[in-house]
Order: sequence, then structure tokens, then C-alpha cells
Amino acid sequence: MKKLFAALMVVFTLYSCAEKSKIPVYAWTGGPGEATDQELLNTFKDYKQKGIDGLMYNGGQDPETYKRVGKLVKEAGLEFHTWVPTMVQGENPKLAPELYAINRNGESAFEKPAYVPYYKFLCPNKEGTHQFLAELYGSIADVAEVDGIHLDYIRFPDVILAEGLWDKYGLVMNEEYPVADYCYCDDCVADFKEESRIDIKEVEDPSQVAEWKQFRYNLITNVVNNIAEVVHGKGKKLNAAVFPGPSISKKLVRQEWDKWNLDAVYPMNYNDFYLKGPEWVGEVTKEEVAAVNNQKPIYSGLFICPTPETKTEENDPENHGLLPSEIGTAIRASMENGATGICLFTPERMTAEHWEALEKAIYTSYSK
Repeated sequence: MKKLFAALMVVFTLYSCAEKSKIPVYAWTGGPGEATDQELLNTFKDYKQKGIDGLMYNGGQDPETYKRVGKLVKEAGLEFHTWVPTMVQGENPKLAPELYAINRNGESAFEKPAYVPYYKFLCPNKEGTHQFLAELYGSIADVAEVDGIHLDYIRFPDVILAEGLWDKYGLVMNEEYPVADYCYCDDCVADFKEESRIDIKEVEDPSQVAEWKQFRYNLITNVVNNIAEVVHGKGKKLNAAVFPGPSISKKLVRQEWDKWNLDAVYPMNYNDFYLKGPEWVGEVTKEEVAAVNNQKPIYSGLFICPTPETKTEENDPENHGLLPSEIGTAIRASMENGATGICLFTPERMTAEHWEALEKAIYTSYSK
């Protein structure tokens, strides 16, 4: 009888552990704004209770902010990754205007950015850019509470916008247009000519020059890998938010992220931006996992609809996203195609119905 009881207890324990196992969940969020320490701690504890394991936290560029917030994130039992934009940099006394990228029309991203005012992209081929970013991320990586540096806007401007954004900006982008095609500064033009013997300014359609595309992929890769040396040298992890693919990321923003020295990748698999349903998340996740030979964790980024009841009436695709009825499909599609976990954009956009659907999805076992 004792043996039977012991056997039943083992079965029950194993069943309970299986029941409690969950997939890893991260979330993009930020602040702290005017929130008090207690308010922040309450928020972080709430996220933990709802199944979130770590935050990609955008708090500006001051290491002291990350020291303060990081202690509270840790107290709540979460991982703490600092979400800090890379190539997009506003006016800063540490950055000369000459460090910003130049488009095919000869216009500076600092003075005349494409699409929106904040699209002030640095040129990745400047020593000053590399130095600024090394100092920025190095100072944040020095903060004891920081588990990792999370790169964003680690790319060129969108030479082609995702199709779901065309109406918003009144554009049809079926080719690369000069106003959004970067970088044609003297350094980039000269270095490419030395490398390839091609004067890109004399080419009628630069978008057809494969070597020119690769040259710019490599520039961004070099930025990432130089940052990796700094961050890894301080014993911290490096990861990044990237466009899907990398077939899409290469075409739209010159990201060849499968060549980057990252510890994990967070592709923004925002299906509505590509006029796709939630099942598409699985298709692109499969490509992403294969791109890194299943050697690095892929956390599938999911874009949440903040107002599900008005999604069909909303013209701005940035207010679209996954409905509560779709989040389970997107998570299943991600996990069954090899994702290590998911990342939410953002917990603030989640409704009560989203949280309920999330809980069911993350405590489910998926076969890969």
C-alpha cells in the first residue's frame, strides 16, 4: 500500500509540474515617468503574476534611471534588459550633425528625416557613431541590475515601408525611393567604391546593385558586433528587436541580423503590419529559427490591439494588432515553429480578455 501511495505521489508531482510549466514571456515597456517606487514595484509584481518573466525596459540613456528601476524589477522577480534605441538619435551635444545619414537626394536625416520627425538616423560608417554607442551601452551595462542590453532601431530607415503602413503615409512603396534610401555620405560612397570599384552615385538604379545592399548590411552588422564586444566584455547579454525574416528585414531596413553576435533575437512579428493573419506569425518564425540554425533563442514579438472593440474602425495600423481571440493562435504558431518564447508589445495594451487568453496559451505544451 505504501509503495502504491508513493507511486501515486510521484505521478501527481510530475503531473503538477507539467501543469505549471510555461513558455518564456517577455514584454517591451518603459517609463518611469512620474511613478513612485511603490507604484513601479506594484506594476512589475502584477506583470510577474500574469506570467511575464522579463522586461525590455525603455528608460532613456541615463544609467541612474536603470539602476533605480532595475532594483525594483529584480525585487519583483523579473529579468531586466534595457531597451535603448541605437541608430535613431535626436539632437545631442555629443553628436555632430555630420554623423547623421544622408539619403540618395543628398539630404541629411538630421535636418530632413524621412516619414516622421524623430527618424534622425546616424550613419553606421562613422567612427564617432561607434564611439558614442560604445560609451552609451557600456555605461548602462555597468549597472549591476542590468541583465542585458536590448538594441532597437538598429538599422537604416525603412527604404520600403511595411505594406500595412502605406495608407497611413499616403504612399505606394513598390520600389526604393531616393528620399528613404540611405546612406550616400562621402564616407559611404568612397568606401564602397574602394571595395567594389563601383561609384554608386553614377549608377542609374542603385537598388539593383547587390554589392551595395551587402555593403550596407555589413555596416549595421559591424555596429552590432562592436557593441557586442563592449557589452559582453562587461559580462552582460546582448539582444535586439529586429524586423521579421531576415528576408523582410533585409529588404525593408538593411538588417542581416542572422549575422549578428547576439545572445537572443526578438523579431517583431507584427502580422497586421504585413496585412497578414495570426497564422502568418508561425510562417515567419519558422524562417527566423532556420536563419540562426536553431542556435539562438528566437522570441516571437507579438503586437497587441489595445482596443479590440474598435479595431475594424481604426485607420491607423499602429492601433491594430492581435485580438484576444487571436493571441492563442499567434503563440501556438510561434512555439510550434521553433520559438523559445514570446515578447509582448506591450503589457499596457493588453485587455483583461488578452490576459485571460495569454494565461491559457502560455501554460500549454507545444510540439516543435
